[in-house]
Amino acid sequence: MNAKPPTSLDVARLAGVSQATVSYVLTDRPGTRISDETRARVREAADRLGYVPHAGARTLRTGRSGLVLMSMEDLPYGPLAVGALEGLDRELSRRGYTLVQYGARRLRGVPAARAWAELRPVAVVAGAGKLSRQAVDVLRSAGVRAVVAIGNRPSAVVPSVVLDHAGVGALAAGHLIDRGCRRLAAVVPTETGLREMGEHRLAGALQAAQARGVPVTRADLPFREDGAAALLDLWRSVDGVFAYNDDYAMLLMAVLRDAGVAVPGDLRVVGCDDLPLAALLRPRLTTVRLDVSMAPSLIVQRLEELMEAGDSAAPDRIDPWTATLVVRESS
Repeated sequence: MNAKPPTSLDVARLAGVSQATVSYVLTDRPGTRISDETRARVREAADRLGYVPHAGARTLRTGRSGLVLMSMEDLPYGPLAVGALEGLDRELSRRGYTLVQYGARRLRGVPAARAWAELRPVAVVAGAGKLSRQAVDVLRSAGVRAVVAIGNRPSAVVPSVVLDHAGVGALAAGHLIDRGCRRLAAVVPTETGLREMGEHRLAGALQAAQARGVPVTRADLPFREDGAAALLDLWRSVDGVFAYNDDYAMLLMAVLRDAGVAVPGDLRVVGCDDLPLAALLRPRLTTVRLDVSMAPSLIVQRLEELMEAGDSAAPDRIDPWTATLVVRESS
């Protein structure tokens, strides 16, 4: 039969301090004056006993869990998103919070809010399409102190991390036009989760090109070689393509090479994400680099501001990336 797990009282007895001191030391609670010697003694006792603070007990004691819940979205997570998530996790951990990603991707609105609230998070970061006004009311009633949306456009309900995909499309299209292109195509992926972002990038490309009198043809493209090959007539009818991202650009360039279409001689190509392979491709791929290095600190700073402001916070926006062109041989 397994022995009972050690408690904070066991740690306190071994270290010769009070339970309150154990709690203060192991949770790094600010504003407490405890000597370095006492802190070391408490941590040594906890290590010897194998003691780990009980999250449920902390929630009962403080009324909040320290959890920041992020909803899982129905889209593929590429290197850019993974890097941003890892950065957010580090920044939250540094400030004493724990990031938890919640599944049930199909849930939205009030049912989603009720499921999230069961975990008693202190904050929620979720896709804008899942956050109705009623859902936000449910979260706030459950004690959630900060709610932030992530989406392609600002939320009318809560502050938003706005992914400016239209700006990416406009930047790519503007570059192609500057290079002399007068007939553009823009790829919109057919894959679930990517199509919506592709629509917004197309909209940005259309707006930028139309302002300069240049037509843009939409190219709905599955991530398959035969799909790109089926559109050869389209590729031959234009002189510049914004290929949505680097993966699609590399797929397209492989098909163009096999078909004898020269890049950039016959057709200029621009991707997005600045993947490592983009610089190794021949010709090297021009791309839009999205710098998200500041996103984690901006998001966490806004969450903490919201925890202080509560319901009085305005639904403002956070811009998580800076988009810049990396010009190489393909354009």
